[in-house]
Amino acid sequence: MSLSVIEPANLQKPNLLVGENYGLTLTQSIQNLVAENCKETPNFTHFIDIFYELMQSKVDPPLESIWVYSALTFRSRNLTNDDPLDRLLAARDLFQLISACSGSCNSSKSIALLAPVVFEVYKVAVELKGRHLGSKREKKVFREVKYLVDVILGFISVCCCDTSNGKRNVSEVTDLNLIVSFKDLVSLWMEKSESFKSFLPLVNDEICREGSERVCDVNYLAGMVTVEVFLLKLCLSFGVGMAGVELEKELTSWAVSSITGFQNVFFFETLVRMLLEPTMPVTSLLSSEHGVLLKKVLYDAVILVEYSFLNPDSAVDLPVELMKSLAMTRLIVTHEAIELLREDGDQKKAISYASAFSSSKLPSQIIKWITNQIGMDEQERSLVSSPKALLKWLLSLENQGIRAFDDKILKSHAKLAVDNSKTDCEYQSSKVKGNEASGDLLFYIDNKGEEEEDEEMNESMSAAFVVAAHSIKFPENGGRKRKEMGSTGNKKKIKHLKHDLSDNHGSTREGFSSVSNEDLSSESEVEDPISDEDAEAVEQ
Repeated sequence: MSLSVIEPANLQKPNLLVGENYGLTLTQSIQNLVAENCKETPNFTHFIDIFYELMQSKVDPPLESIWVYSALTFRSRNLTNDDPLDRLLAARDLFQLISACSGSCNSSKSIALLAPVVFEVYKVAVELKGRHLGSKREKKVFREVKYLVDVILGFISVCCCDTSNGKRNVSEVTDLNLIVSFKDLVSLWMEKSESFKSFLPLVNDEICREGSERVCDVNYLAGMVTVEVFLLKLCLSFGVGMAGVELEKELTSWAVSSITGFQNVFFFETLVRMLLEPTMPVTSLLSSEHGVLLKKVLYDAVILVEYSFLNPDSAVDLPVELMKSLAMTRLIVTHEAIELLREDGDQKKAISYASAFSSSKLPSQIIKWITNQIGMDEQERSLVSSPKALLKWLLSLENQGIRAFDDKILKSHAKLAVDNSKTDCEYQSSKVKGNEASGDLLFYIDNKGEEEEDEEMNESMSAAFVVAAHSIKFPENGGRKRKEMGSTGNKKKIKHLKHDLSDNHGSTREGFSSVSNEDLSSESEVEDPISDEDAEAVEQ
């Protein structure tokens, strides 16, 4: 039985759901529902009508009203069949229901509401991975899981685009705090024996804990959901088709293209924070060997590329504290990645990371924030630029009573990272020329604005995915033919010094992004990567 929006027979009077009455009714109804859910045999029948009215009473309804209505409707289906295909079909119907109910909502809310869909799809994917895809039916279901994940990614990509003016909508920054506990909302989707953490299986414990203990911002929740779908797509790409270096390059290409398409700071911040942990929360989907490869892919996508949406000038509407915290997290992640590579003996890639860092805008951004805060002389900004040297400088300021890290957890990570690094962590990097550092690892992205064809593409994609969200059907033959690693969002030309990373992403724009060429000395000096002009000369 497909899920659909069903209008109840008896509606309350409209004036009961306006102004303060609306907020009071919504809050009280959720409290009553949570209390009912704690009973051994809860009865949710009359709640469906209540939350339908709450959802229909506003053009842009609160997340809670759609969340609860879809949960109650989904649970009323009483799905007892453990067949993976039936459960996947139920997840698909849930996606259609939520996308239909959130059609008038902003992008962050529309994405955040997909958390239950991702939860259901993930459970099917884990079960299939455990069966090793022995039968034809299981292989068919696995193809359909990948297809549904692609559709969800496409929906998210469209949500991240502001097609009304052809410009990227980095995120909504209005007050989008939930009015009730996120933990209470999650309980509506969980069995009593399941933990809160299991609802967000592809984000780490620290991020889950923050979501359960504090007032949850819809923007952050949307970022977590996007990370989960992003990782799910990557995990499902292992063990089928390509392997080794070829798979690593293909996944890196897709990851960079997707990050560029999303252009969402909350998504990127969540992803980078997860890289602070020793392992990614993907053990139920990947072997330890594949998990290591996944982290390498993410390191490349996060460190080697200069994304224009991370420039503070492009995120003027976002809190400075958020951008500063993200910059500090990127700094620590870059340092840890370089140390891991050197421990593994991969000096060439380590130098590539160091070179990408020193030539990016990240060190100058961090130094500018700090020196403006403490009134340091302009000339002193050029004292540090390697990740380790910059971290040492920041920690020395902390020891002097100057607050460089706003987050205690980040400060602890920074101290641990520096303490654990080798005393000769720079090795002989100053003696190695930057252009000897694996040229095929250094690539840049052009994000300098939108052309007319990009606007047309956004509009056509929007229309296509709106239709898809309402009318998606599974192919009878188990999935239509398509490219395994389709791009998301605006399709952009990603330039690679030895090959084009976006061969599979259609027609796109040409060009390189600019990078910072500030002459900053450090403990580890490497030459800047190849310049835009040099790259153009190579192409010619």
